[in-house]
Amino acid sequence: MNITIKNIGIGNANPPRVMGVLNISPESFFSDSFVPCDRLVTRVGEMQDEGADIIDLGARSTALTAPRISVEEEKTRVVTALRELEGSGAVFSLDTMYPEVLEAALHYDISAINDISGLSNDRYARIAADSGLPVIGMTTHKIPGDPTTISSTHEALKKIISRAESYGIESLILDPGIGKWVAERSSEADWELCRRFSELKVYGFPLLAAVSRKTFIGECLNKPPQDRLYGSLGVLYGLLLGGADIARVHDVAASKDIITVFQKMHP
Repeated sequence: MNITIKNIGIGNANPPRVMGVLNISPESFFSDSFVPCDRLVTRVGEMQDEGADIIDLGARSTALTAPRISVEEEKTRVVTALRELEGSGAVFSLDTMYPEVLEAALHYDISAINDISGLSNDRYARIAADSGLPVIGMTTHKIPGDPTTISSTHEALKKIISRAESYGIESLILDPGIGKWVAERSSEADWELCRRFSELKVYGFPLLAAVSRKTFIGECLNKPPQDRLYGSLGVLYGLLLGGADIARVHDVAASKDIITVFQKMHP
């Protein structure tokens, strides 16, 4: 299925796209990625120059150990950032699972919605549907990222597709939810999902690969987030072989190089 985010084709014959992470959450597990408000315009310009097709704006850390913030605080951060970035010319997606935040952000220039709760919230799903924007839905049964096996991941993806159909959302991108979203998920489960990523193409929707500097890579290499770049790039290449259509990454320039080399190797 071919999806368009603004004027950017996703899936089918289109090349894999780079989605740069614009992290405005100081609580992030990867502190080096945090961008304060006074650097937003500069950082977005850098990411565009490095080859980001889409920039994913997020204001809340979802790491298990991260301090929690209120929905109101997340909304304030998002609105402040989007106001600051008006006129940048970048293509933005919004990473939030709260309808209040999504509703506020839709008053600004966003082109896609990234929902880690997989359209499981009725109010959120209705707002997303009414917006007409493409939706990235991540695997969720009850809480984001709760599948702990490949079979449970398949079931969660089927639920996202069913939810999208019920709300009339046709432009859908699937995120299999690689990473330690819940304490019960093992690193081996992430590796298995990466090895079997191509099986997820069966649903006919574009796939998002979001593995940048995550825990399972750190446990394999015995390295902290700051030292996981090369491991992340290695996993990304494998997921491109498996059919990833979008790479959501902290390291735009390096990831763009990997995609360029991948396309040369597999024209």
